[in-house]
Amino acid sequence: MSAYDHLAHFYDQLTEDVDYTALADHYIRQITKEGREPELVLDLACGTGHLTRRLAENGHQMIGVDVSPQMLSQAAEQGGNILYLQQSLPELDLYGTVDAAVCALDGMNYLPPTALETALGRIFLFLAPGAVFAFDLNTPDKLMGQDGAIFCDEREDLLCLWRCAFDPEEGACHYDFDLFTPQGHLWTRQSETHVEYAYTREEIQCALEKAGFCGISITDDPADMPWGTKAGRMFISAVKP
Repeated sequence: MSAYDHLAHFYDQLTEDVDYTALADHYIRQITKEGREPELVLDLACGTGHLTRRLAENGHQMIGVDVSPQMLSQAAEQGGNILYLQQSLPELDLYGTVDAAVCALDGMNYLPPTALETALGRIFLFLAPGAVFAFDLNTPDKLMGQDGAIFCDEREDLLCLWRCAFDPEEGACHYDFDLFTPQGHLWTRQSETHVEYAYTREEIQCALEKAGFCGISITDDPADMPWGTKAGRMFISAVKP
């Protein structure tokens, strides 16, 4: 079962706490710093397109990329003059270069080490010289701290349960989701598993440098989080020379 086969339909409901306006403001500051004025921007692992649309509203031409056709279907239903492409990040393939790229809400955590290295190389390839790549990650402490945790989100038309298990040998946290939705007098259960890989600051720094990036900035200070003091997340930016 692939990630977001079932969860895509409920993703926006389950992420209502995310302040996408503040998140968009953060990424706009990152890709426009030092006077840069990116016209064409790539939103990687764009999901249902919340951030993509907000960047488009800021005047950027947008390309949204995601591996999940279900997530892209939800994004396309919202309209907007946005090009959506179904691609995995290690197989990113564009017709030309873009002026900036972003990847929000731990999309890069879904890549195992070899895929991360390949994806960074592909992203670097399709960035114009001087372009910024900005993204965020769940920190290793956050992923390890969720080991054994069980979460529940209960709504009138949806019950979502997910269990977390961290594998120290794999360096990854496995999330097993169960989604229950009403069907007449009965409830239907759908399940899927997500895996997020843990990366330290040093590992990300090294991977970005290996791909060719420079001007790398990494922060995990809660005071710098774009939507309040939420610990457990790193925000990273890097530049293609």
